[in-house]
Amino acid sequence: MATNSNGRMTGKVALVTGGAEGIGSTVARMFVAEGGQALLCDVQIDKAQALADELGDNAAAFELDVRNLDQWHDAVKEAQGKFGKLTTLFNIAGISEPGNVVDVDLDSWQRTIDINLVGPFHGCRAAIPAIEASGEAGAIVNIGSMIAIRAAAFVAAYSASKAGLQGLTRSIALDCAERGVPIRANMVHPGAIRTPMYERYKFSGADEPENIERDFAATHPMNRIGEPEEVAKACIFLASDDASFTTGCDFTVDGGGSIRS
Repeated sequence: MATNSNGRMTGKVALVTGGAEGIGSTVARMFVAEGGQALLCDVQIDKAQALADELGDNAAAFELDVRNLDQWHDAVKEAQGKFGKLTTLFNIAGISEPGNVVDVDLDSWQRTIDINLVGPFHGCRAAIPAIEASGEAGAIVNIGSMIAIRAAAFVAAYSASKAGLQGLTRSIALDCAERGVPIRANMVHPGAIRTPMYERYKFSGADEPENIERDFAATHPMNRIGEPEEVAKACIFLASDDASFTTGCDFTVDGGGSIRS
């Protein structure tokens, strides 16, 4: 895949979790198209490798379970070894499973917290020293949800994990700024986006797919499902030097869902 030598990501190296599909794969495509180099990390290593092969020499794949801190350190070393440095971290891997506080399966609760909150914590713990070592300005972009801002009753674990990640992102932003470390940390909050995660809800059998689509669309005042490209554009902006004075922000890509009446 040809890259843009004058793109916003030229000279930048990213580690992208959830890089095999959905928002993660779309971010990786855009990052490379904008001139950057990306390590696509996912438990779905075959899919990640296929995308890396498609993107060419400026992409590589690595099998990563975000719950495992040792694997995170290995992934960071892989990015540095392949591309010479690490400047950018996209924490995109995540899960959403239904269940309110009384009924949620306890294994599902723990799995959601471990992947959606502990995973990005491990990622930042492993990546921040490496980004700092690059000697360049860096960026962390964490994927939240409009549900981090406006909780939903039917996904207790998801609501808690994404709200927790919001607090973690702000803490990292403040810590780096106060220590004079040139790493910005921001959060993108999608609404319902047409990804494999969304499709699992749509075809869960809980209702007719067209009814589920209608109900999800109705949670956004713009009354439609979002597209992965719309979220990825926000991620790329926040990772770019165009956002050089932006840190600790909540960037919503939710069709107005978080502010609906």
